[in-house]
Amino acid sequence: MINDARQALGDPAREITPGADKGYDAQEFVQACVDMKVTPHMAQNKSGRHSAVPDAIAQSEGYAVSQQKRKLIEQGFGWAKTVGGMRQVMVRGLKKVDQMFVLTMAAYNPVRMRTLGQIRAQVAQ
Repeated sequence: MINDARQALGDPAREITPGADKGYDAQEFVQACVDMKVTPHMAQNKSGRHSAVPDAIAQSEGYAVSQQKRKLIEQGFGWAKTVGGMRQVMVRGLKKVDQMFVLTMAAYNPVRMRTLGQIRAQVAQ
C-alpha cells in the first residue's frame, strides 16, 4: 500500500507518513518503513514493553498531528459500531455487509456536519 501511495502521488521524493494502530508497532514493520524511506506514525504500544517507534519520531510535531487525525477517523468507526449497528450485522454476504456499511457511514455524515457547524459557529463569534 505504501508503494501504491507513493506511485499515486507521482513524486517519489515526497515524504510519506502512514498512520496505524498499535498492533503495527513491531520492530520488523518499523524497520521496513525506515528502509522504504517512510516515517512510521503508528501508535506506540508501551503496555509492558518498549515501543519500536523511535522516540525522535514519537516526540515530533507531525507525529502528534497524525495521532489527532487518527482519533478523528476512529470516531466514525466507533459511531458505526455503537449507534449504526455495525458491531454485529444482521446480514450475510460481503455485498450486503458492504451496502450496510456504506449506508451507515452516509448516516454518520450529517452527525459529523452538525459537529462541524457547532465548531464554526464558535470560531465566528
